Amino acid sequence: MPEKITDKQVRSPISGRLAPFRRVVVKVGSSLLVDQQTGLRRDWLGALAQDLAALGDNGADVLVVSSGAIALGRSVLRLPRGKLKLEESQAAAAVGQIALSRAWSEALGDTGRVAGQILLTLGDTEERRRYLNARATIANLLRLRAVPVVNENDTVATSEIRYGDNDRLAARVATMVSADLVLLLSDVDGLYTAPPASDPGARFIAEVQTITPEIEAMASGAGSELSRGGMQ
Repeated sequence: MPEKITDKQVRSPISGRLAPFRRVVVKVGSSLLVDQQTGLRRDWLGALAQDLAALGDNGADVLVVSSGAIALGRSVLRLPRGKLKLEESQAAAAVGQIALSRAWSEALGDTGRVAGQILLTLGDTEERRRYLNARATIANLLRLRAVPVVNENDTVATSEIRYGDNDRLAARVATMVSADLVLLLSDVDGLYTAPPASDPGARFIAEVQTITPEIEAMASGAGSELSRGGMQ
């Protein structure tokens, strides 16, 4: 099962928990990258890039699955708060993906790394020929010591043909590249018995051995309008 780690934990020494892993997929959610009031959290992204570089220096291949394009684009386009229409989301993604790619390129560039953008659709992991092509591209980027930064191509994705959220995309990418570990960076500590932001009595569940109907019922949707994932 992918491991949920908060933004505080990712700043801990790389040589400890992550040292044994040789290929790591790190998924970053919109709510970590983008502040509703101030926009891109550049300092946080810079700190994360330093940690990813340290992981690479330790010999690991690092891939990033990054949300944030729609969240950045809706700010640039001054779209209204609340749920966006499909065409609004696609327009926001088109504008925001440019800003997102630039941010990753600059943050990783400051560590001496090169970022490579990969935009995928559901068909790229479902159709064999496209799957092999995407896998080969990612493999070549890793061979050249670049950091693939993957996102869903939301400019063409619809509700019928999309991954749904980047947690699922990260899992698909991890399978594609035979990753040892998937890190889902989150603004909450993990699974709770209820949404902790609205229920002060919510209890944290550190480890789930078996997914039961009761466990599934605890998984809620996105806690922010900047996100569309959550645990559902």
